[in-house]
Amino acid sequence: MTNHKIKVALTALAVSSTFTAGVNAAGYKLYEQSTSAMGNAYAGRGAQISDASVGFTNPAALIHLKQAQYSFGINLIDVDGKYRNARASSAAGMPVSGPQSDDIGGISAIPHFHYYQPLSEKLGVGLSLAVPFGTKSDYDHDFVGRYFAQKTALDVVALQGALSYQLTDKLSVGGALALNYAKGTLSKYKDHGGLCELGANINNTYAQLSGGAFTDVAQDAYCDSVYQVKGDDIQPGYTLGLHYAITDQLKLALSYHSEVDYTLKGDSTIYNTPLSGEFVPYSQNPEQYWTVPTIAGVVNGQKLPAIDLTTGKQAINAPKKEASRLKLHTPQSVVISLDHQFTKALSFQFSATWTEWSQFTDITIMSDVKQASEKTISTSTQMPENLNSEDYIGYIPEYWHNTWAYALGATYRYSDKLTLKTGFARDFSPVDSKYRSARIPSDDRSWLTLGLHYQSQKKWSADFAAGMMFMDDSSVLDHEYNARDNRIYQSEYQADYAIKAYVLSMQFNYFL
Repeated sequence: MTNHKIKVALTALAVSSTFTAGVNAAGYKLYEQSTSAMGNAYAGRGAQISDASVGFTNPAALIHLKQAQYSFGINLIDVDGKYRNARASSAAGMPVSGPQSDDIGGISAIPHFHYYQPLSEKLGVGLSLAVPFGTKSDYDHDFVGRYFAQKTALDVVALQGALSYQLTDKLSVGGALALNYAKGTLSKYKDHGGLCELGANINNTYAQLSGGAFTDVAQDAYCDSVYQVKGDDIQPGYTLGLHYAITDQLKLALSYHSEVDYTLKGDSTIYNTPLSGEFVPYSQNPEQYWTVPTIAGVVNGQKLPAIDLTTGKQAINAPKKEASRLKLHTPQSVVISLDHQFTKALSFQFSATWTEWSQFTDITIMSDVKQASEKTISTSTQMPENLNSEDYIGYIPEYWHNTWAYALGATYRYSDKLTLKTGFARDFSPVDSKYRSARIPSDDRSWLTLGLHYQSQKKWSADFAAGMMFMDDSSVLDHEYNARDNRIYQSEYQADYAIKAYVLSMQFNYFL
C-alpha cells in the first residue's frame, strides 16, 4: 500500500473522530480504545483478559484469548463546559469585546476496531485501528479570547499490528508496531496593534494627518483577520508488553508505549491584514494607495496602514500563505496493571500509568520556505518586536510536567451471560498553571464508570459502559511570548473554566 493510500485510509477514521478539549486522560491523551476496559475506568487494562481490544494496550495479553475474534466499538462523548469571568486586552492594552461567560462543548464520536488470530498454542497476532491522542476546542467568533485561541484540533490515528507469545506457563510477552497518522489545525484572530478595538476612533487621526482628505477610514475587515495553520504527518511507534501470572488468581501486566515525534507540514494562512506604508512599494499597484506622512517625533507614517484610494478605507493586504511546519510530540508512557480474582464471581483491578509529558515544552510553527523572497508571513513574525527568532511564525510556551494516573475497578460475574463492572480513576494534569491556555484549559480530573458485559452465545458478546468525568475548576491567565520566553505586548486573557463530560460506549465482539 502506498503512503498516499495509507494516509487516505487513516484520514477516514480521523474525520469520524471529533474530540473536545478536557474530555479524557490529562493533556491530549485518549484511553477510548476499549469499551470493556472503560467499564472499570480502565483499571486492570492489559492484565484483565477480555477481548481483542486488550492488545492495543498490552500485546502480550492477546495469546490468552485462545480464539480468533473481532471487536469493534464506538464512544459517544458529550462535553458540558463553561467559561466565566472572562476578559481580555489587545496588544495595545485595550479591552477586547466579547461575552464574559459562555458554554463550550458538544457531542463527539471515537470509534475503535481490533482483531486477533492465534497461529499456534503459543503464538498469536493482532491488528488494531484506534485513536490514542486527540483534542479539540472551537470557540465562537465573538469569543473574548479570540486573539489567543479560536480553533485547536489534533487527531492521531494508529494502525497497529501486534505479536503475542507464551514464553512460559506464567509469562507471555508481546510487541506491536504502529503506523500513526497525525493532523492538526490551529487558528486565532490576529490583533493588529488594537486597530479593531480603535474602530472609528482612528478617523480623527487620519483626518488630521491627511488635511481633511480622509475622514472615514476605519477598516471593519481588521476585526475579521484570522490566522490558521494546518499540517499532517505519518510516523511509526511501538509498544512492548508482558503478562505474568503471579498466582492463579493474581495477574500482572506491564506495557510500554513509545514516544512519537511528528513534523506536521502544511500551510499557514492569514487574511485581512493591514497594508502599512512601508510595504506599499512592494504591492502590485502602489499608486492605488496613499501613505501617511512621517512627522519626526510625532508619527511614523510608514508603520500606519495606508489608505486604499478605491475605497477610502485603510488598506488590506491580499491573503497570505506560507508553507510551514509544526512539531508535535506524543509522549512515552508505562502502564502497570493488576487483575485479582478474589472469588469465583468477584475480581478487582488496579492500574497506574506514568506519562512523560515533560518533553512537550512548546507549540512552535516555523516557516518551511527556503527563499527569503518567497516568504510572506514570517518576514513580519520573526522581527525583534514580535517572536524575535528567524523563521518563526508562531510560538506558545507549554512546559508540561510528567504525570501519574491511577484507577481502581471491580468486576462481578452475575451469571454466565451477565457481568457487571465499575471503576474510579484519578488523572493528574500535566499543564503548568503559568501557561494554561484557552486551547487546553486542563486540570486534574476524576472518572466514575459503570459497565456491563453480555455473553449471548458462543459466537458473539457485547460490552456497554457509561462514565462521568469531573475536572477540577481551573483558571487561565494567558499572555503572549516571543521564542525566548519573554512576554511581549500588553495582551492578556483570563477566565475560569468548569468542565465535565459524559461518555457512552458500546462494543461488539464476534468469535470466529
